[in-house]
Amino acid sequence: MSVSSAAADRSVRTPLPVLGRDVTVPLVTGGEVAYAALDYAASAPALQRVWDDVAAYAPYYGSVHRGAGYLSQLSTDLFENARATVAGFLDCRETDQVVFTRSTTDSLNLLAAALPAGCQVFVFETEHHAALLPWRDARVTCLDAPGSPDEAVGTLERALADRDPHGPALVCVTGASNVTGELWPVRELAAAAHAHGARIVLDAAQLAPHHPVSVRELDVDWIAFSGHKLYAPFGSGVLAGRADWLREAEPYLAGGGASRKVTRRADGGVDVEWHEGAARHEAGSPNVIGAYAVASACKALTEAGWETLVAREQHLIRRVREGLADVPEVRILSLFGDDAPRVGVISFVVEGWNSSHFAAALSAEYGIGVRDGLFCAHPLVRRLLGSDPQTQGECGAPEAAPGEKSLNAVRVSFGAGTPDEHVDRFVRAVRELVREGARWTYRTEDGRCVPAV
Repeated sequence: MSVSSAAADRSVRTPLPVLGRDVTVPLVTGGEVAYAALDYAASAPALQRVWDDVAAYAPYYGSVHRGAGYLSQLSTDLFENARATVAGFLDCRETDQVVFTRSTTDSLNLLAAALPAGCQVFVFETEHHAALLPWRDARVTCLDAPGSPDEAVGTLERALADRDPHGPALVCVTGASNVTGELWPVRELAAAAHAHGARIVLDAAQLAPHHPVSVRELDVDWIAFSGHKLYAPFGSGVLAGRADWLREAEPYLAGGGASRKVTRRADGGVDVEWHEGAARHEAGSPNVIGAYAVASACKALTEAGWETLVAREQHLIRRVREGLADVPEVRILSLFGDDAPRVGVISFVVEGWNSSHFAAALSAEYGIGVRDGLFCAHPLVRRLLGSDPQTQGECGAPEAAPGEKSLNAVRVSFGAGTPDEHVDRFVRAVRELVREGARWTYRTEDGRCVPAV
């Protein structure tokens, strides 16, 4: 191997520094081990860069848009610069708005509250609940899970062709599945939506941490994502996109910051003139540190280089999938097949194992943190498992004791901060558990499988 190729190989295998990389956890079998955080799809660890930026700003924290003092002015500039950074990260159009929210769920509920009267919403049953459930005041058409990207586009086109062509319509679609990690044909779905007079919002919660996302290239109307999945777990999210529906809607929250002018009427009531920009939906004291953290993460990922980050993640995906392929008892869940492009999210079931039991053993005996359950995507996981879609179950809650049939799955997820050793330990642990069984006894407590003591 040449010096240059060796350097390139090292760059692919070098994770970005994250908090928690030196944390050790106890094992039920004795001793401690470095914790392998493989639940990035739920919440990714904070980038060290993000933590350092927040720590440097914290002494200068002040209220924004309200104070004449130096710290308030500094914080206001930082908050608005964060908005501009996010707009650049998403390659927004000049007329787009960036609204800071609490999360992807909050962002999509905000958009749902801004829908025009009579709006029809089209959403696949494969969506995360954050994208499946907010549209309670709209007419919702839930589309069947497709078996391929082409089928997804065809399904949407047929549904849109049957709608009322004169009324408003919105399509909500994920960029990458939080269950299978598979990439969805967003650009093609956007083209289908626009061809039929509909708009489209992209749930980028699982896409933005793994791939560059461009509003212009994908031609979507809105993008929603969460800071806590983008290595910035400080309680902030983003809704970015077209301004008109947001400008015409009642404020998502009523209060200070959203109002431009409030006057008392003679009859004792009040008249309100609301802001028309992003502030219209950012009432109250905004989460300045959360917004700054998101902007810091956007900068860090951009500066690290998406080509390198994507190549490194694909390297990890191959290691995990090839390792699991050597264990016949493991079945990886997929909609689009083994060759579908994907991000670092893999869900699976293990023959003869309750999924909660398996996840508990990974944690207690190997120091590996994964997720088990239905991943807040109940209809999709039910379909992939072939179980009754009417069977009730809670997000992350097991439905059977150790050794009994499980109606849930196990999810392993990783990203820019994951070392090779963590995924290699995970693959070894899966092999050992399947071939040798758990070394400890487990019981069900408060709906979860835990080590017996």
